[in-house]
Amino acid sequence: MPRRTSPPLEALAAPEYWDTRYATDPTPFDWFRNPTSIHPFLTRHLPPPTSDPPILHLGCGNSLLPEDLHKRGYRDQISVDFSEVVIRDMRAKCEGFEGLRWEVMDIRDMRGVGDGEVGVAIDKGTLDAMISGSVWDPPEEVKSNTKAYINEVARVLKSGGLFLYITYRQPHFVKPIITREDVWPDFKIENIQEEGGMFEYFGFVMRKK
Repeated sequence: MPRRTSPPLEALAAPEYWDTRYATDPTPFDWFRNPTSIHPFLTRHLPPPTSDPPILHLGCGNSLLPEDLHKRGYRDQISVDFSEVVIRDMRAKCEGFEGLRWEVMDIRDMRGVGDGEVGVAIDKGTLDAMISGSVWDPPEEVKSNTKAYINEVARVLKSGGLFLYITYRQPHFVKPIITREDVWPDFKIENIQEEGGMFEYFGFVMRKK
């Protein structure tokens, strides 16, 4: 298997980097935590499968999470990524999974998703990949990209919809980026730490009013 090397953080915001990466190494990869390790967090917050909530995976890559949720009974899921390579591969891999859709889409401009169409939006490391430079004073490009992204998430979520964001970044650095007082006046932050784990992760839970 080709060894993964760490690229400049700025490269993570460009589809060309990801096209090359997925073409070189198509091995499924989950940022931060695998689906099993975040089951408790998702179980606490996801609506039951019987309610059939439309779920949107933001910057899905080749994560196993959509397949895992499908096995748990969630049948209405759309996974979007701006890498044409990974979307092509995931469509082929999951062709037999009813209710799983894969679309090439830039999360900063999700024209293929209507206003208020989504019940649950899940981000597992995608926003993190958009952040580079100083965490105290991010570059203007980072501010512009992250603002457009969060505004799009707010747009596609229905009233009462959930935005679940899993990150390794300290909450005080992320709050200024995701705060939308007119959309989700407040939100919860949970520590996601498995026993014996070396790294600390955080789960943000935001509900659109």
